[in-house]
Amino acid sequence: MAYKISVEKTTQSKLNEIDFNHLPFGKHFSDHMFVADYRDGDWHDCRIVPFGNFSIHPALSSLHYGQAIFEGMKAERDADGNPIVFRPLKNLNRFNISADRMAMPEIPEELFINALDKLLSIDKDWIPNTPHSSLYIRPYMFATEEFVGIKPAEHFRFCIFTGPVGAYYSHPVKVFIHDKYV
Repeated sequence: MAYKISVEKTTQSKLNEIDFNHLPFGKHFSDHMFVADYRDGDWHDCRIVPFGNFSIHPALSSLHYGQAIFEGMKAERDADGNPIVFRPLKNLNRFNISADRMAMPEIPEELFINALDKLLSIDKDWIPNTPHSSLYIRPYMFATEEFVGIKPAEHFRFCIFTGPVGAYYSHPVKVFIHDKYV
């Protein structure tokens, strides 16, 4: 099935507010995000919109029962400045394994790749050129059923947002290894 993705671009980019030489991990977000809603057995209303908050119902099933999943990957630039992502289909496979375990719908490959390509082409200027940095990509899905009760949800939202990041660990990590509680 072909998924049409509508695009609403931001009216004011925040790109100039970012110091690409000092990028903490997970603190800055790009101008746009991808959103799609699942109902009646398929994905609908596929769209790229300005990055922003969601309005949610207080009885949202993902808040009460934890029916939510996520993945993470990074984009960098190739020699010509185009966005490249390392093994996105492996990421999608892990995502769909998680979806199956959580009684959630799978994301079709066509939808995932088209959404990712379109989002990265719109926000490609957010991909840092500085050493040890990249554009972090966060695909995630959560149940949107407005219901308090024990059953798997039937409605979901799939999203992808991005943000420029530096190294995940800004300082060396100290590790304590214990062999008693393995």
